[in-house]
Amino acid sequence: MRRCLDRALTFAGATQAAVYAPAVGDGELRLMDASGDAPPEHGPPDHLPLSGDSPAARAYRNDRPLWLTADAPLGALPLDADGRRLGCLVVRGASVDGFDIEQRQFLERYADALAVLLRPAGDTPAPAPLLAPALRTLRVGSFVLFPDTGLIEADETLLDLVGISPDDFDGKADTLLAHALPEDMHALMSVLEPSAQASVRRDLEFRVRGPTGEMRWLSLSCRVEAGVPDAPGEVLGVVTATPVLRRGTDDVARIQWLTAALDDANTVRDVGRVVVAALREPLGADRVALAALQDDRLLVTVLDPPRPTAWPEIWRSEWRTEWPDAPLRALPTLQAALRDGRMDLWPAGTDFEPGLTGVGAGGLAVLPLPAKGQVAGVCLVGWERRHEFVPEERSLLTATAALVGQALKRAHAHDAEQELATMLQRSLLPRRLPELPGGTAVARYLPAKRGLQVGGDWYDVIALSEDRVALVIGDVQGHSAGAATIMGQMRTAVRAYAMEGHPPDVVVSHANRLLVAMETDLFATCCYAELDMEEGNTLFVRAGHLAPLVRRPDGVTEEIEVAGGPPLGILAEADFPMTAVELAPGTVLALVTDGLVEAADLPLDEGMRRTRAALAAADPADPGAMADELLGDAGRREDDVALLLLRYDGMKTRPIRAGWMVWRLPDAVMHARRFTARTLRRWKVREAADAVLLVVSELVTNALVHTQGPVRLDLILRGDRVRVCVSDSSPRAPAKPVIVDWESTGGRGLLLVEAMSDSFGSVPVAGGKQVWSEIAVAEGVT
Repeated sequence: MRRCLDRALTFAGATQAAVYAPAVGDGELRLMDASGDAPPEHGPPDHLPLSGDSPAARAYRNDRPLWLTADAPLGALPLDADGRRLGCLVVRGASVDGFDIEQRQFLERYADALAVLLRPAGDTPAPAPLLAPALRTLRVGSFVLFPDTGLIEADETLLDLVGISPDDFDGKADTLLAHALPEDMHALMSVLEPSAQASVRRDLEFRVRGPTGEMRWLSLSCRVEAGVPDAPGEVLGVVTATPVLRRGTDDVARIQWLTAALDDANTVRDVGRVVVAALREPLGADRVALAALQDDRLLVTVLDPPRPTAWPEIWRSEWRTEWPDAPLRALPTLQAALRDGRMDLWPAGTDFEPGLTGVGAGGLAVLPLPAKGQVAGVCLVGWERRHEFVPEERSLLTATAALVGQALKRAHAHDAEQELATMLQRSLLPRRLPELPGGTAVARYLPAKRGLQVGGDWYDVIALSEDRVALVIGDVQGHSAGAATIMGQMRTAVRAYAMEGHPPDVVVSHANRLLVAMETDLFATCCYAELDMEEGNTLFVRAGHLAPLVRRPDGVTEEIEVAGGPPLGILAEADFPMTAVELAPGTVLALVTDGLVEAADLPLDEGMRRTRAALAAADPADPGAMADELLGDAGRREDDVALLLLRYDGMKTRPIRAGWMVWRLPDAVMHARRFTARTLRRWKVREAADAVLLVVSELVTNALVHTQGPVRLDLILRGDRVRVCVSDSSPRAPAKPVIVDWESTGGRGLLLVEAMSDSFGSVPVAGGKQVWSEIAVAEGVT
C-alpha cells in the first residue's frame, strides 16, 4: 500500500504528503500520518500552531484549499466531514509550475476520502495510518511494468479492478490484457511497448470485462522511467476505478463512456453518481446538482460536494432531501429553462435569485433534462472561478442532458417498480411473529438483487394453542408479481388449514389440492413443522423443500431426515408423510430456502455445509444475531432468501393436565362435575372452585344438548389459572343469544360462562371445535 501511495502521489505531482488533525485543548495541529522519501530534517513538523501562518493552519482556519507556487510548490486542503473541520492534508509539489487542474482535482477527492477516515470516534483521534487506507477507498491501483520481459508488478487493488484474484495472477502483463476489450487493445499496446524516450506520460481510458460479464471503465496514467540508452526503462502507472475523462477534443469517447455508464445505472442514485463523474471533474466544475421534476416541485437527488457549507445559505437553513421553498415559482431562472426546455449558460457575475446565489459565481450551466417529449428534471453545473463556455463544451452539455434525461426517466420507473414490489412483498409476509411460550422465533427475508425484487419465498409462525406452534417456510417458483400472488394465497391457505386444527400432513395435503385447483403453471415447495412447546415433540412434513437444520444444545448441527413428498401443485393425490423428531431444550431449528444455500457458483451441498457451519458457530443466546450470521454477506444474490429460526427453550411452567371422556348418559353432567371436584381437590385448588364447577356444568351441558358424537372434558392447571376445555364434533362455534329476557328459554349458559371466566373462547380442532374458559385461582399445588 505504501508503494501504491508513493506512485499515486507521484502522478498527482506530489513528493510528500502529511495529514494533520487538531489536538484538543492544545491550540495546535498534530501530525497524524506522512509519506515521502525526505530525510527527517526536511520532513513535515510534528506540530503546527493553529494561530500560526503555516499553509496548513491557514487552510484549516479558512476552510478553503490553499495552493502555493512560490519557492517550493505546496498545497494545503482542509479535511471536512458532516460539516465538521477535522484536519488538513499538506502535499509538496514536484514541479516548479505547481499542481495542474487534474492533479488538484485528484487531491481534493483524496482529501474527502481522508476526512471520512479521520472522523474521530472520541474527542481525540489516535494516530493511525491514514494515507494508504484512504487511497484504497478511492480504488486507485498501481503497477510497475518491465517491457523487456513482459512482467508486471501489480498491487491487489489493480487486480481487483481488472477482476483477477491475487492467487490466479502469474505476474505477466498478457494476463491483465486478456481482460480488456479487443477494441481498446491497440491503446494498451502503446503502454506495453513504449518508446525509449524517458518521462513520456500516457493517459487513456479502457474497458475490461468483470468476472460476471459486466463491463467496467478504467482510467490509466503511466510514465516511462529512464533506462539504458536506446531502450525503454520501467513503466510506472496508476489505474483508477472511476473514469475521470479529461477535457480535450475527443468528445465522442466521452459520450460513448456516458452512454455505457448510464446503461448500467438502474436507480436514480446510480444516475446521479454517473452525472457527477461525467461533469464535475472533466469540466473542472466546483458543484453539480441533479433534481427530478415532480409536478411543480424539484426533488434533489444528488448534491456534489455533499457538504451543506458548499451550497447557498438559504439551502443550509433547512437541509433535507428536498430543496427548501422548492416550488418553481421561487426559482425563476430554473422555471424559465424548464418551460422552454433550452439549456442556459450564465457567465461569471450574473445576478441570480437567492435560491441560486453562490452556486456558480464563475459560471452556471442550467441543463433541462428532456425525456420522451417532457422534461424529467434539471442539472446545475457551477464554477467558482471564471469559466468560459467554448462551443465544444456546449455541444457536450447538450448531448449529456439528453442522455441523462432518458436515464433519469428510466431510473424513476425502475425505482417506482421496486418500491411497488417491496410494498407487495411486505404486505404478503407477516409483519411480526408471535411471542411463544418456551421459545423464540425470528425470521429474515432478503429480495433478489437482480430483476424485479419480489419473489415467492415466504414464511409464517402460527400459534395454534398455548402449547403448540406451527412453523412453515416455502418457495413459489419464479420472481414475478404472479409468484408473489401465489405465495400470498398459499400462506393464507396454510394458516387457515392449520388454525382449523388439522394435523401437519392434512394441512399440506389441503394446500396442495388448492394449488392444483388454481390451474397455474407455477408450483411451490414448503416445509411444515408442528411443535409441542411443552414436550418438544415435533412433526415435520416436507413437500419438495430443503430439509430443516437443527443445532443441538452441544453445538452439533445436522440436517433432519424428513420423508418428503412432491412439490405442491404437481399431483392432486400426492402423499405427504410425517416425520416425528424430539427437540431438547436449547435446540435451534432452522428452516431455509434455496436462495441462501444455492447459486450458480455455489453447489447445494456446499451451501448447506456452509450454513451448518455458520449455525454451529453462531451464539444461540441472541436468535436475531444468529439469523444475521447465517445470512452472512450474500453479495449479489441471484434468488430471494427466506430464513426462519426457532430457539426451543422449553416451557418454564409445566402445566398439569387431567381429562375425562363424557358419556352420553342422563347423569353425564353430574359425573363431569364430580371428576372436576376430585381434580381440584387433588390440585389443592379451593378458591374459585365453585366458579370452575359452574363453567364445567354449562359447557358440558351445551355440548351434549347441541352436538352429536363424543364430548371430552380437559382440565389444565398452569400457574395461577385453570383452563376448562370441552371438545365436541361440531364445527359450529357456540352463539350467544342476541336478546335475553324473562321469557327466554335458553342461551343464558354462555352468558354465565363469560361472566365467571377471566377469558373465554372457541377454537377449531380436527373433527370439531373446542370451547375453553380460563379462571384465575390461587397458585401452586402438586
